[in-house]
Amino acid sequence: MKRPKLKKASKRMTCHKRYKIQKKVREHHRKLRKEAKKRGHKKSRKDPGVPNSAPFKEALLREAELRKQRIEELKQQQKLDRQKEQEKRRKLETDSGVKPCDDEPVREDFGQCENKNKAKSSKQNPKRLYCQELKKVIEASDIVLEVLDARDPLGCRCPQIEEAIVRGGQKKLVLVLNKSDLVPKENLENWLGYLKKELPTVVFRASTNMKDKRKTIKVKKKVRSFKSEVCIGKESLWQLLGSFQESYGKAIQVGVIGFPNVGKSSIINSLKQERICNVGVSMGLTRSMQAVPLSKHITIIDSPSFIVSPVNSAAALALRSPASIEVLKPVEAASAILSQADARQIVLKFTVPDFKNSLEFFTLLAQRRGMHQKGGSPHVEGAAKLLWSEWTGASLGYHCHPPISWSLSPHLNENIVTYMKHGFNLEQLEKNNAHSIQAIRGPRLANSILFQSSGLTHGIIDEQDVTEELPKQIEKKEWENSKDIDDDLESIEADAKSSDIPPAENAWEVLPKESKADEQQSIQSFVLDKMTEDSDDAYDFSTDYV
Repeated sequence: MKRPKLKKASKRMTCHKRYKIQKKVREHHRKLRKEAKKRGHKKSRKDPGVPNSAPFKEALLREAELRKQRIEELKQQQKLDRQKEQEKRRKLETDSGVKPCDDEPVREDFGQCENKNKAKSSKQNPKRLYCQELKKVIEASDIVLEVLDARDPLGCRCPQIEEAIVRGGQKKLVLVLNKSDLVPKENLENWLGYLKKELPTVVFRASTNMKDKRKTIKVKKKVRSFKSEVCIGKESLWQLLGSFQESYGKAIQVGVIGFPNVGKSSIINSLKQERICNVGVSMGLTRSMQAVPLSKHITIIDSPSFIVSPVNSAAALALRSPASIEVLKPVEAASAILSQADARQIVLKFTVPDFKNSLEFFTLLAQRRGMHQKGGSPHVEGAAKLLWSEWTGASLGYHCHPPISWSLSPHLNENIVTYMKHGFNLEQLEKNNAHSIQAIRGPRLANSILFQSSGLTHGIIDEQDVTEELPKQIEKKEWENSKDIDDDLESIEADAKSSDIPPAENAWEVLPKESKADEQQSIQSFVLDKMTEDSDDAYDFSTDYV
């Protein structure tokens, strides 16, 4: 029994006891550290990623992102297969009343079904899926927005898709000139006057820095606002869609279509003011249709990109196809792009000396950017990939001149043109476009690279026209996609080391046979010039040193 009027026992301890406990704790921690050191346990380090000085960094990041998406799609497909298998087992249990584990033939049937599903998913061509999703978007939409790159608007138009929209019946087709800040104002006005004769055209510049409301990111310091963050042309597009919806009298659906990397998803994000659709530097990120409600009466639908027909020129394949750098050789694709650009402006833009052919330009660019293989030889293939990635990205400014004489497209006529313009407030659209052109700060005409357009780009809309890939090619692509970035870099270095032929000669084999003699003479003269320069600049101790 507790005695009354007595205080509680004190929890204080003597200094001797406290110091003794602290000493024992330190000895115990020291002992644990020694044991961990003997076991060799190390802390996990963070992945440093690809450094900025690495060659063809954008291409590597593109490959890594595509590889990640393929792995996620494979996991989802496996999850669906497992769910289907479980449903089949439940049905068999309810029907027969026998557990599948006691019946061996039932197991064999499930194994065969699973193998068939996996074979179907592996054999299914993604290009055919793109065609299916694109048809769904066109059928479901009342207005179709065809997004064009303002740097090459004619090369971004597909006559097959436009003909299918016209054939579809009561559907409106509107052209959207995106990336209008990468071309001079004079060139943009010329293209606007050329395109608006056929279809309603909107000048647009999508915002590239949209906040994702689904992810909360804490920002400690304020970031300076760049001109790429500002969206231009959003109000004019909103008014165009709103005026048509009022005249239509019902809720409308707007489909967004176009070639890869023209900015379809960026336009949707800019209209919604939120990063809903997946955007990035890599081409062909959108693989299925995605409906986004803009308001109560307007719904916009994102779609996968067009499939480029192999009938097109090499430059069109390199610019408009996401898999062109894999199908074509990098030097061949980049040289096709380089052949249609102004050589003088290319020299000023990339700060390289004058070049006689594409191979010489790639060697000079590799030396300028510090892209070397083992042994000091310039990495020509890496320089070609670098040029290709910059040309297909959204940072390099170039422009094309519209055709001198205007002629109506073969899939359009005067009745179709008047029908496409009916229901829109064209006067208000012209005012909004003029205001957008004044607000855009584009490059000067002298600083922009002149590019010769290859004309309309033909596409594939029917699934039957898609060429089937051989099983060896599919296995090769899967094997290449399964490799990591480090393995890619090691393989490049190993090829450069093991090959007896220097990389300049390997790239030279890609070029046409007719120009090989000229190429050889230019290479010899280029090497002789370099040797004379090196001999002149050499330091002689017997004469110079005193």
